[in-house]
Amino acid sequence: MEVIQENFGTTQDQDIVAYTLVNSKGMEVSAINYGAIITCIMAPDKEGILEDVVLGHDTLEDYLKDTNYLGAIAGRVAGRIQGGSFELDGQEYTLAKNDGNNHLHGGNKGFNAVVWDAEVIEEEEHCGVKFSYVSADGEEGYPGKVEVMVTYLLNDENRLSISYSAKSDKKTLLNLTNHSYFNLSGNLKRDIQDHTLQLKSDQFLELNQELIPTGRAVNVQDTPFDLREGQKVKTGTTADYEQNKLAGGGYDHPFLLNTNQNKEIVLKDETSGRTLTVETDQKCVVVYSGNMLDSNGDFRDVPSRKHLGICLETQGVPDAIHHSQFPSVVLGADEEYRAHTTYTFGVE
Repeated sequence: MEVIQENFGTTQDQDIVAYTLVNSKGMEVSAINYGAIITCIMAPDKEGILEDVVLGHDTLEDYLKDTNYLGAIAGRVAGRIQGGSFELDGQEYTLAKNDGNNHLHGGNKGFNAVVWDAEVIEEEEHCGVKFSYVSADGEEGYPGKVEVMVTYLLNDENRLSISYSAKSDKKTLLNLTNHSYFNLSGNLKRDIQDHTLQLKSDQFLELNQELIPTGRAVNVQDTPFDLREGQKVKTGTTADYEQNKLAGGGYDHPFLLNTNQNKEIVLKDETSGRTLTVETDQKCVVVYSGNMLDSNGDFRDVPSRKHLGICLETQGVPDAIHHSQFPSVVLGADEEYRAHTTYTFGVE
């Protein structure tokens, strides 16, 4: 178990370092201290061949230009906030409208676009890196000085764990996630439409035309959102169903999880044999099937296109501040925010 450090460039007058976590089986997870971005995950297929299973870039310049939140930490609040504003204890807070009329993934300079401090972890049972960042009171319009830590750990069972913790000196909103795009084919040989996705979820949240939750939870039964027994992702990308069509042909929806820490999210690619099992303590997962990936640019040497990757964003419910029936994402002064998700890579 070791962590290899390499220079990845310079931005904001700060050095950007790539940290590569390596376990005894040869699996690797690489992340940089810009945006706490996961840049590469090398995982074995059924023949033992290690290949990259996430979308990424080779240069810092490409990440500085990226608009897809590739592999990054989204925050302070993941997802959209309707109208770019919210009220807390009678006070109105105005945020950047960086997604039409709405606020998305923390604003113009969210946690995906800042330089984090980093601390290497090398222990017998795992290796990793702990990223930390202090978000100033008023940053991107949010109240409170927030101290955030995100820890990536890799063990010898090919399990990557992401632990989030934070404290604020004022009541604020906080809802963090990692925005990696997975593609288990290896080195992006195919898109993700023939991947099988299984979710332990009986309900998804209906979206309006701006991709904001309407507040209505819909039963998945008899819809392309019924993934309880596992379905090909193309079930959603090709569906003649209004919710899939308004999302750009596919999924960009929160699914309410029936259970936690119980193999609640499983992604498989039959051709490579790779599997990804996601377990979390969060209320929901936003499944985004890469509907808005366009044909501009590329990911390393593979041209960008729709459905080249799928995000499994474990988090609190999006736009919860505007829906009292949703679990709250309000963090009180001096309360501790904690969240935990594991990603176990296997084969079958």
